[in-house]
Amino acid sequence: MQRKIPATMASQHPDHASTPFWHNRAFIDTSQETLETIIAFEDLDIDEYMWDWEGKLVDESVTERLFTDKFDYFKTNQLGKDKFLTYRLPNPFVETEFRLGRAFFGMISADSLAQKVGLHTPPLFEAILPMCENAKSLIDIQEAFRELSGLKHWLFNTQRGNLYHLQPIPLFEQVEVISNADQILAEYLKMHEDKFGFVPKYIRLMLARSDPSLNAGNIANILAIKIALSKFQKFSEQKEIDIYPIIGCGSLPFRGGLTPYNIEDFVNEYTGIKTVMIQSAFRYDFPLNDAKAGIKKLQQILPNSQARVLDSKTEKELAKMIQIFKTHYQNTIGIVAKQVNIIANNVPKRRERVLHVGLFGYSRGVGGISLPRAIKFNASMYSIGIPPEIIGAGRSLKELKEKGLLPTLAKHYHGFLKDYQRVGGFINRSNLEKLAQQDNNWELVQKDIVELENYLDIKFQPNTPEQQEHVAISSLIFAGLQKQIDVSDLIVKAGLLRRSLG
Repeated sequence: MQRKIPATMASQHPDHASTPFWHNRAFIDTSQETLETIIAFEDLDIDEYMWDWEGKLVDESVTERLFTDKFDYFKTNQLGKDKFLTYRLPNPFVETEFRLGRAFFGMISADSLAQKVGLHTPPLFEAILPMCENAKSLIDIQEAFRELSGLKHWLFNTQRGNLYHLQPIPLFEQVEVISNADQILAEYLKMHEDKFGFVPKYIRLMLARSDPSLNAGNIANILAIKIALSKFQKFSEQKEIDIYPIIGCGSLPFRGGLTPYNIEDFVNEYTGIKTVMIQSAFRYDFPLNDAKAGIKKLQQILPNSQARVLDSKTEKELAKMIQIFKTHYQNTIGIVAKQVNIIANNVPKRRERVLHVGLFGYSRGVGGISLPRAIKFNASMYSIGIPPEIIGAGRSLKELKEKGLLPTLAKHYHGFLKDYQRVGGFINRSNLEKLAQQDNNWELVQKDIVELENYLDIKFQPNTPEQQEHVAISSLIFAGLQKQIDVSDLIVKAGLLRRSLG
């Protein structure tokens, strides 16, 4: 296949604590995101930029601005060939108000403009469909795009480029969907051939590391991705079609754990991934030269990353473990929800958003629990020294031991020790004790810590000056919350210490 597969994809996820190196404040409004895109391409040499329509305000003239502001750059670095701008669509089954049509017309307009000014066409040709759960939704998106791109009226008699068929990138955001995504791909290929008369040359897809953790817990999410990558590899060989998985990951372990300092470990954990998301915290909360070096390293090693193929017995054991971790997590999340929602109101915004319908309300067996989005949830839990990675994890390990599944977990979750050593350094036992005194259900989280320490044979404690200061600040945050005073500045200070807001 001739097209370049991007190894790195910048995103607009608002997880940074710092002021971006190119800006004068931490908040990035919509009007500044085109400049941010240029900086991602030109200064950081990132391959792809995700232009996010899902749940946020968006500049609909992005391509016109890019070509106007940096025509010479894009004449040399052709959009759609050398660099890539990829829309994350508003999910039409959740967000209405014609936002999908506006996104489509933006892609069609960009294609026409590129044709007129003599640049590569089409400059945009793929789009991410969030919350994808079935193959029909992908076909529906393609059909809708074809209808709009074929719109004919003399008032629209303008020069057209080469974009008539949209290539969707399904974003899988629930552990059960992730684990069985190969079934969706199989149905999609069949439906695609039946509808359009050909099969795609390749498939790009995205595996989430935020919302699945929010819904089912950190480890359940990790294990689901292990199963998926194995199945994708087998599917690719059986169907003779290339598959290029993307992973959406933040800097803290609950949302993926990717930093400029653990590139090799990350790629080893998720081997088979071909594109890695570079979110705001990675770009702005670490020294610029370190971020650049990490991006370059990903671009060097990801093209050679090959998935580990699991046998059916291992896949079944991992699937059992997913349900165990998910059950203990979901049985506990109601305990923390009230506290988290209070803290989340103090977490400062980093981007302009519109109302977004999250996934947690759709989860089965959870009830009417309401939680903030994953970044604010993560920021809230870390800010009081109770990292969400521990919720339900320890009691799940105890059950795995009883069922003889620990060896399988140890074999396939390669970075368990390193991840939880990092997590454990931010635990504030004093805050947790106070919460347990207010509500004895928090004792379940205390049990999780004990079981995790027993399994890993370590004692969770702050191991660096930054972690020690973080524990102290998390005590101040907790005390401020009890007095109902504004703790947003303290939350930012804590985020700076852990190099990510959420």
